[in-house]
Amino acid sequence: MKARILVGTSSWADPGFVEKWYPQGMPARDRLPWYAAQFEGVEVNSTFYAIPRSDTVRRWAEVTPGGFTFDVKLHRLLSRHSAPLDSLPTDLREQARTNERGRVVLEPALEETVARRTLEELEPLREAGKLGALLLALTPAFAPGRRKLDELEGLVDTLKPQRLAVELRHRGWVSERNLEETLGWYSENDVAFVAVDAPPGDHAPIMPDLDAVTSDDLAYLRMHGRNAEGYLHGKSVAERFGWVYSDDELEEIAGRARGLAEDAGQVHVMFNNNCDDDAPSAALRLRALLGQDPPGPPEAEQLTLG
Repeated sequence: MKARILVGTSSWADPGFVEKWYPQGMPARDRLPWYAAQFEGVEVNSTFYAIPRSDTVRRWAEVTPGGFTFDVKLHRLLSRHSAPLDSLPTDLREQARTNERGRVVLEPALEETVARRTLEELEPLREAGKLGALLLALTPAFAPGRRKLDELEGLVDTLKPQRLAVELRHRGWVSERNLEETLGWYSENDVAFVAVDAPPGDHAPIMPDLDAVTSDDLAYLRMHGRNAEGYLHGKSVAERFGWVYSDDELEEIAGRARGLAEDAGQVHVMFNNNCDDDAPSAALRLRALLGQDPPGPPEAEQLTLG
């Protein structure tokens, strides 16, 4: 195994974390430093809903230790999800066209503008050497037959040379008929294929456990829990992704991470089972299985706030 395996969670500010994992009464400004004392990286989820401001991003960089990594989930408009007009920065709303439901219509010029604005606002992380991968988590409606992966190439080019990981949410892309072409597109565009741990089942939105390294410097693995009923029909994040991973299941995930590490320069393993403290608890247990025992959480008086 040659690669660094970086373990973290999808968000550090999920309501379940605040209620069950952080010390009671901890101020919001203290949570990221407390998190970063126990993990080496995090997947930023809030950026799916709104492009962050650079002053906020700068503080993220300032309150985390050297070597800490932020993977950043791209805005829902870029991932072809439904996006209301007010999810865009105020100055970009005049450029946007909306449909009859008031949702933003994704057009090439707007896609490029949103992508470039995202990179601009994330610049403090890049300058600090803390910007990891950009994560594009596509909607399940982005399905083969109706859509083509080539549609993403404009976005891929705009984001270069920043590392990009793309998660598919329709299993048709990796069917026996489409698998070779799908992975070929990833490799040709130097995009990291996002492998998942997902519930069992053959429903279209449930991706199979498929590991692939399509970019030499990065492999990506996301844990969505294994509750099929919740994943398909849950209304809230906690209902969809809540899952307490067993030790045997975490051993499986450790094996998959080690396998990916044989072919990639770095492996990012992110727990998205965000209900209560399910994600950080599982992530810490996985770190222990991988021999990455972190120091214990800091005392409140040890935190240095920006």
